[in-house]
Amino acid sequence: MPAFDVVSEVDLQEVRNAVDQSSRELRTRFDFRGVDAGFTLDGEVVTVWAQEEFQVNQLVDILKDKMTRRSVDIGCLDARPLEASGKQKRQPFGLKRGVDRDASKKIVKTVKDTKLKVQSQIQGDQVRVTGKKRDDLQAIIAKLKDGDYGVPLQFTNFRD
Repeated sequence: MPAFDVVSEVDLQEVRNAVDQSSRELRTRFDFRGVDAGFTLDGEVVTVWAQEEFQVNQLVDILKDKMTRRSVDIGCLDARPLEASGKQKRQPFGLKRGVDRDASKKIVKTVKDTKLKVQSQIQGDQVRVTGKKRDDLQAIIAKLKDGDYGVPLQFTNFRD
């Protein structure tokens, strides 16, 4: 029976490359000469820091641009509150991985609302969709791509 999995994964190597490219661009920017600013990737947390809040916002734009160019969905960035310590402002971003419970329920509801003969079940941090017809599964994928679930979705493990 044909099936596929709906998952939300982030390629950490591509995120690391985007952070490195952002750091390189920062060194060449004239408006950041002599400014203590930068990017770090520690585990699954990307931290952006600068002396002023508007500079942090500019750095976030650079990071998002580089992530988009490396085909990393910027929806995986989970912005945390801006931290101020001394002369430095820090903006940490966590990386969202896995489909959380609320998004899983929305996905299952969307699949049921299509009225196609498919079944969906939540399996941890992914959702498995099975059906008898391959065309029905492809219609489900198209429907899920149009929706907004708060996490970037990928469709893996498509089996006939």
